[in-house]
Amino acid sequence: VQLQASGGGLVQAGGSLRLSCTASIRASERAFSNYPMGWFRQAPGKEREFVAAISRRSASTSYTKSVKGRFTISRDNAKNTVYLQMRSLKPEDTAVYYCAQGWGELVNEYNSWGQGTLVTVSS
Repeated sequence: VQLQASGGGLVQAGGSLRLSCTASIRASERAFSNYPMGWFRQAPGKEREFVAAISRRSASTSYTKSVKGRFTISRDNAKNTVYLQMRSLKPEDTAVYYCAQGWGELVNEYNSWGQGTLVTVSS
């Protein structure tokens, strides 16, 4: 599975952004709907951290505490795409955001990482 993230940019505090991550599935691989997906982020000088995850058919979602109530993860399996809707953004949300295939809150529980998209929140 190859992943392409997009949608990052510069936004003022309190604003919103929606990130997208589209998967390219080879004919030999399973359909996108078979893969739970997650979003991570990495701020300058910090380790990559879990943000949100969604199960294969959206029955379950998981969020890190700092984004609960502000961020929403969703997916459209027909479009091979997972989204991260971010609202009420804060300067501390500034980071490169990555999507990946997997489930859990640890980096090593994921594979097939996308290239990342930069989100910058100004105060």
